[in-house]
Amino acid sequence: MDIKQLHYFVTVADQLSYSRAAQKLHISQPSLSNAIKNLEHEVGSPLFERSTRKIELTDAGSVLYEKSIRLLSQMNILKKEMEEVKLTGRGELVIGMIESVRQWVPQVIREYHSRFPSMHIKLFEVLSRKAVVDSLRKYHTHLVITNQCIHEDDIESLPLYKERLVLVLHRDHALAQKNSITFKELEKEPFIISMEGFQTREDILRAFALEQTFPNIKFEIERFETALTLVRENLGLAIIPENYLVEPKDESIVRKTLDSPALERTVYLMVMKNRYLAPAVQCFLEEIQRNFAPGHKGTDVIYSMGKGEKEKLESSNL
Repeated sequence: MDIKQLHYFVTVADQLSYSRAAQKLHISQPSLSNAIKNLEHEVGSPLFERSTRKIELTDAGSVLYEKSIRLLSQMNILKKEMEEVKLTGRGELVIGMIESVRQWVPQVIREYHSRFPSMHIKLFEVLSRKAVVDSLRKYHTHLVITNQCIHEDDIESLPLYKERLVLVLHRDHALAQKNSITFKELEKEPFIISMEGFQTREDILRAFALEQTFPNIKFEIERFETALTLVRENLGLAIIPENYLVEPKDESIVRKTLDSPALERTVYLMVMKNRYLAPAVQCFLEEIQRNFAPGHKGTDVIYSMGKGEKEKLESSNL
């Protein structure tokens, strides 16, 4: 059996129809039927239960389907890795990130781009824990900069820095003029918080729990920009990373610091442990290291590149 046969087989199993599968594969139905018959002959067992109404996988077909899915996925990843090897000289860097890193990522990219001007760079937001893991495992990103605390055997999680979470409220809110605010004072106020699956939500709820209270959640959001928009309309209070409150200053919003060890989050650089990364991509990781994790032994070992190799890469001007 070969990869093409398995691809045909999986497509038929997904479509549960030879005609639909043939259309999707852009081949004739007789050719597809013959390919499946040849595969069944090699396996030595029928793969589909055929009836006039529908087709279903046999026990042997179910086993082969599960194995084929994994094998085809690995083959797809292998093809992508080989494409990256070929594109080392004119490669692509795909960065997943949280909102707050927009304050410093452009500066790192500027320095990096001056060394590798032909590198094509894509940036997009990857916010939830699931989105981070999926984007790395499915090779949608080379790296992700996130505050999600992820412990997975196949993902390298390197701490970069910590950032404080602060309370934001409208200047006309009754609590805005107070010098200090307690969590008890917040428990009845309409509260804006990230959706489930976001690390910041867990951090905030833990801070409330430490004070034996719970926020009055009225709004659940995905992006902190949305939280700030709601606060500007005096619709509620929110706790957000301090890095979002940058110049120009918003006169309608007041920030307050709450006394809690939980209101601090760590920002991580995450990559797949065993993934091949082109030298140009590794250079970007080193650029981040120089900014935030100088002398970090683990990252130095993983991503260090010999001087000669680096000079050769840069002199090629990609």
